[in-house]
Parts: sequence; structure tokens; C-alpha cells
Amino acid sequence: MIRNLFNFFLFSSLFIALGAVIMVHQTNQLLQLRYDFTPLLYFVFFSTLCSYNIHWYFTPVSFSEKIRSYWTQKHRTIHLILAIAGAAGSAWYFFSFGNKWIWIIPAILLTFLYTAPKLPFTVFSHLKKVAIGKTIYLSAVWMYVTAALPLLISGKGWNGMDVLFCISRFFFIYAICILFDYRDREQDKQEGIRSLITYFSEQGINRLFVSSFLLFVVSTTLLLLYNISIPVIITLLVPGLLTALLFREAKRNDSDYLYYFILDGLMMFSSLLTLFMSF
Repeated sequence: MIRNLFNFFLFSSLFIALGAVIMVHQTNQLLQLRYDFTPLLYFVFFSTLCSYNIHWYFTPVSFSEKIRSYWTQKHRTIHLILAIAGAAGSAWYFFSFGNKWIWIIPAILLTFLYTAPKLPFTVFSHLKKVAIGKTIYLSAVWMYVTAALPLLISGKGWNGMDVLFCISRFFFIYAICILFDYRDREQDKQEGIRSLITYFSEQGINRLFVSSFLLFVVSTTLLLLYNISIPVIITLLVPGLLTALLFREAKRNDSDYLYYFILDGLMMFSSLLTLFMSF
């Protein structure tokens, strides 16, 4: 029973939706944004729930996702119900942003571009051939929603710290996405979905991961120039270091729990830590 509840929490995308909310809260906290962020937290939760459940509803059986594929095939109705509930919740809170709604549109478009190749319509099949494909799209939407969007909604003017924070988050998420794409590369090739991971050799993928990781470390460390304390910097760096340590294991282990609980969990890990820190 406990395992079934855990699988529901994980594979229904409630876990990742809550993670997105916590990451937005961290942005508000570290960048000291002053605005009524409650509607944004609800919007991010419901929109993440909607987009991920739509994505999985239209995702065919994957050989690299044994547990998740079985759960998805057995509970497609749950995916559909949660997608509808997420869409309704997103629409409700969308109208609470007033003239700030314009900043929400890029997030919706980026999310759509990620899911569109899964939809059963010929017009979207050409998106599978976009060379940079899903990895950059997914990293960009996560960075935009959890880092840039709170800044834009708050109306705070941007400075160097804000830019570095967004760069840091993008390359950290991108490093994790590289591992997901590496696991799915054979199926992506069969489905005609192109990405840098399906294009690069093994050595090229390693270099791409290392480059992304180093850019994450450098941009995060440079936040010291803006009076972000050393304990906070360490807190931000730890999930990236753990991801680097898991790199080889993730390349040979396709466990759904490793990817959807541990790696996805690392995205929100520093946010959980800073949630309980005083600055």
C-alpha cells in the first residue's frame, strides 16, 4: 500500500509539481522579491501538473521506463483527470496576474513545444526533427518558470545577481536533462526525435555534461560577488555536485526511481535546504 501511494505521488507528477513550487519560493527568498507571490505558487503548481500529465498521457510505452510505463498504461484516466484539473487551476490563477499575464505566455509556449511532438497530429511531427529539441526547451522552461518568471512578475529591476542566478539554474537543470536524454536516446532515435544527445558521440555527451556542470559551478560561485553568503552558495552547489557524482551511475542504470525521484529531487534539494535557513 505504501509503495502504491509513493508511486501515485511520484508518477502522477504531484512530486514534480510541488518541487516547482518550492523552487519558485527559493527564488523569491534568495533574491528578496517583494510581491504577493501566492497566486504564482498556485499557478506554477497547477500548470506543472497539467503539462506533465498531458505529456505522460500521450507518451507511448518506453523500454527504459519499466515501472513508470506500466503505471502510465494502467492509470491513463488519472493522467487525464489531473491534466484537466491542472488546466482548470491554471486558468483560474492566470487571470489573477492583471497586466503581468504577458510574462506567462512564454512559459506556456515553451511547455507546448516540449509536449507537441507527443500529440497525435501530423502538423506537430516535424518538431521531432528540431536538432536541439527537447533538452534545451525543457531546461529553458524550468529556468523561466522557477527563476525568471518570479522576477518579472515582481516588477523588480534586473541586476547581475539575478542574471547569474538564472544562468546557474538553467545549466544545473540542463545537466540533469542530459542524463534523461541519454537514457532515452535509443527510443528517441526510433521515434525520429532529434536532440544533441542523439547527435553527439559518447565522448561528445560527456563533454556536454561537463561543460554544463562547469558553467553551473562558475555562475553559482560568482553570486559571492553580490553578498550571497558562503553557506547559501554551498547549498546551491551541493545538488550539482551530487548530480556529477551520479553521472556514471545514471548512464548505466535506468531505474525510474533514480531518475524521477533522486534526479528530479535534486532539482528541488537546495530549495528545501534554503527554505529552513535564515540569511
